[in-house]
Amino acid sequence: MSNESDTTRGGAERGLIDQIRGAVEASDAPQLTALLEPLHPADIADVLEQIRPQERNDLLALWGGEIDGEVLSELDESLREEVIGQLEPEVLAGAVRDLDTDDVVDILEDLEEPAQELILDALEADDRAAVEQSMAYPEYSAGRLMQREVVTAPLHWTVGEAIDFLREDDGLPDQFYHVILVDPRMRPQGYVTLGRMLSARRSARLTDLAEDSFRTVEGEMPEADVAYLFKQYHLISLPVVDAGGRLVGAITIDDALNVLDEEHEEDMLRMAGVGEESSISDGVGETLKQRLPWLGINLLTANVSALVISLFDGTIAAIVALAALMPIVASMGGIAGTQSLTVAVRALATRDLTSSNAGRVVWRELRVGVISGLVFAVCMGVMAWAFYGRDIWLGVVIGSAMIINLAVAALAGVVVPLVLNRMKLDPALASGTFVMTLTDVIGFFTFLGLATVVLL
Repeated sequence: MSNESDTTRGGAERGLIDQIRGAVEASDAPQLTALLEPLHPADIADVLEQIRPQERNDLLALWGGEIDGEVLSELDESLREEVIGQLEPEVLAGAVRDLDTDDVVDILEDLEEPAQELILDALEADDRAAVEQSMAYPEYSAGRLMQREVVTAPLHWTVGEAIDFLREDDGLPDQFYHVILVDPRMRPQGYVTLGRMLSARRSARLTDLAEDSFRTVEGEMPEADVAYLFKQYHLISLPVVDAGGRLVGAITIDDALNVLDEEHEEDMLRMAGVGEESSISDGVGETLKQRLPWLGINLLTANVSALVISLFDGTIAAIVALAALMPIVASMGGIAGTQSLTVAVRALATRDLTSSNAGRVVWRELRVGVISGLVFAVCMGVMAWAFYGRDIWLGVVIGSAMIINLAVAALAGVVVPLVLNRMKLDPALASGTFVMTLTDVIGFFTFLGLATVVLL
């Protein structure tokens, strides 16, 4: 893409998309090209995701021959296969040929086998072999994340020799931050940053400029662990080695950031019960497929709460005010539990919450729940007394129920994800259902139970 625009998503975006739609509707290929060519690949991907399916098909028919491989890399996973299926094989070949191996692998791993073969057939023999070697690693591993194109130098080289090599080599990767120093068996021994190398004298030895801290990872390491290393140690790139310690590739910070972003997004979607791969580009059928199971589970848990309420039919019939007040107790508990749960799940994901500090965090959340309960118990006690017959005991009942439920909710919000994590289950996926059910049941049972004992 040439002359990429600095325009970011903002007020002008709607106008630009309207212009693109107009060019597509008029089948004006030159105008469409003029509108799309200045855009960054990520912005073109946004356009493809926001327009209607028929408009997208027409746009690709007019402009698909000029599509850049980076656009495919930036597309939402649920839309990528559809777009690839509409491209001619020779167009697809040209689009992916200039991509780094990690970007090609990122595209391939979300496609069905026929679409994968279409892309592999478009690659040069050496590139195809490199991509297939990366695809042989487990899904969501460092081997899938790495790019095969790396810059290496022997241990005995000087800065001058390295700079001359970089100037003469036409096969350098698009992005690299270090020159990796390797021994004769291709085992990495350290690396030199480009900034440090360029500021040194030509006669300086690369080994004298190598960074003090040097880390490598094996290709089978989970990508989430790799991303944690980048975050924890402020890495820019990370060499990847095979079981024998030989260099096979490198992971760069942009790919690690993508993993962190995806992990965060998946946690949010799982906690909301909408499926970790939900997208605004999904059709009605796919969206229903992802959401209905969790709505069904919620229906079952709601029936548990209804069963608890049914145990106190007589109490509710005798004191009608209870029917108006009990949703408040359950709602406050649900919110308190969600607050605690969100913090705990995120802390587990970032490894800030561990077995070493779990006790302190649980004790803190319990105290927060009790204090919050006391504050709102006073508020609700006064409101219940003022608006429902000036019965002081009704205020005492709802205040007591509020303290108990908020304490239990805050406690459950951190304990449930800790237990699920200890059981090797995903806390983001299952914690919300457990916590919400628990707070509803405890809230209704405590409030109505106390009302039965105190008010009748």
